[in-house]
Amino acid sequence: MLRHARSTANRSGVLAGRTPGIGLDETGRGQATDLIGRLAQVPLAAVVRSPLQRCAETVQPLSRERNLEPIVEDQLSEVDYGDWSGRKLKDLVDEPLWRVVQANPSAAVFPGGEGLADVSARAVAAVRRLDAEITREHGEHAVWLLCSHGDVIKALLADALGQHLDSFQRIVVDPASISVVRYSSMRTFVLRVNDSGGSLESIVPKPEEKPGGTGSPGASDAVVGGSTGA
Repeated sequence: MLRHARSTANRSGVLAGRTPGIGLDETGRGQATDLIGRLAQVPLAAVVRSPLQRCAETVQPLSRERNLEPIVEDQLSEVDYGDWSGRKLKDLVDEPLWRVVQANPSAAVFPGGEGLADVSARAVAAVRRLDAEITREHGEHAVWLLCSHGDVIKALLADALGQHLDSFQRIVVDPASISVVRYSSMRTFVLRVNDSGGSLESIVPKPEEKPGGTGSPGASDAVVGGSTGA
């Protein structure tokens, strides 16, 4: 789960939402290029992205390098912040809804936009559907990349961690960071959160692992006593 690289809106402190024409800034373009090296040891069965420009620009260098045409998934698009879109974050702090978003996000519905509970439902359903489809096509060891947005990925991680959406503000997802989740028949395993550097080779499933079985590394059962490491 890759958050798009730094955008011009991130740099200027604007809540971009679905505003068109928001691309990467110079730092973000460098982060997008760096993904080629960060993921060099990770075989990718597919690249899936939000339809927004900043996600398209983030995965473009990696997709070209791997010769993978990204799959555009509308259900992974940014939150529709409605009337809040395009406004400075510093100006939104005084809005009454701001406290709801901070303390009780499952109840937050943006004026003229959508609710965060609806965002979570659509994103989780999309990721589980895509994971099942890619697994059927490429096998149970398939690794795939999705590129989406901060609040969307935080909602996905809260679901993977078995947390209520009201806890998702405890999760930090920086631009160009990668979080890694492994789905299995019984539960999800969260392998990385907000990883912003270094190789991700260790997250690649090993051939001897049996994700669909029980009692084996990488299976639906958790390792008693904790993982022994890569």
